[in-house]
Amino acid sequence: MVESSFSVVVPASTANLGPGFDSIGLALNLYMTVDVSPSEVWGVTYKDDGFEDLPTGEDNLIVKTITDIARRQGRIAPVSRLIIQSDIPLGKGLGSSATAIAAGIEIANQLLQLDLSAKERVFLGSKYEGHADNISAALLGGATISYFDGVEMDVVHIQEPKMGAVILVPPEALLTEASRGLLPGQLSHAEATRSSAAGNVLSAAIARDDWEMAGRMMEKDVFHEPYRKKLFAEFDRIREICHEYDAYGMTISGAGPSLFVVVKQGNECELAKRLAVVFPYYECIAVKPSIAGAVIN
Repeated sequence: MVESSFSVVVPASTANLGPGFDSIGLALNLYMTVDVSPSEVWGVTYKDDGFEDLPTGEDNLIVKTITDIARRQGRIAPVSRLIIQSDIPLGKGLGSSATAIAAGIEIANQLLQLDLSAKERVFLGSKYEGHADNISAALLGGATISYFDGVEMDVVHIQEPKMGAVILVPPEALLTEASRGLLPGQLSHAEATRSSAAGNVLSAAIARDDWEMAGRMMEKDVFHEPYRKKLFAEFDRIREICHEYDAYGMTISGAGPSLFVVVKQGNECELAKRLAVVFPYYECIAVKPSIAGAVIN
């Protein structure tokens, strides 16, 4: 077992990209860094504002992930202290829980010297999350298109997507459970077929790095956008203005409450500035894909 100090860096992620519901993820260049060192008791310290309500002991999500993986291996993880810095807003549709779980998996893999493969780490994280979209992007980086049913998993990994994006972040957080509660129990066959077709073309466009086409498909979702859009101030107007500013497309980031706008590579900073003027309710953040996933330093 490893008892020396090390760090793990994990990117944020956005999921779904419209009709790629629970299957498409994209790593973003906002990061959580966890410094790990030996300790007599489990302890977690957050160095940034906004994390005051998170547990700081054995009930912390990162620690729970580490200790559960050790238990599954019939092992006990070396007790550690975690010091965390993070650019990733909590509860804002940027995969903060997946980032924490990914960090826990990487730390357990390092502490216990498990030598888990990338696919094994993604499968393990998907079981914790219940789906593979955010966790696969957080662990692998780039864009990921995943199938996961609890037993089997396959992932297509696009390492270096060539696009830029803007995230519109509202002041209020939103629990994923509350957002999922807005979704219907069933869709008609025609609705599911139409959104599935959009998801298929979206996946192919991402694989070809055709983000103009991907942006069009992002806006054809009927799996969740019609039921969640009411949560967003000025949703339709934001989409209209994004089109006026030559964005490829706009959709909900994950389960919300943030919005994700995809643009031509290099145009993200200018669009963020423009949207911040028109929509001051939102914090507008220019982002790029994170090519690297979780990394141990």
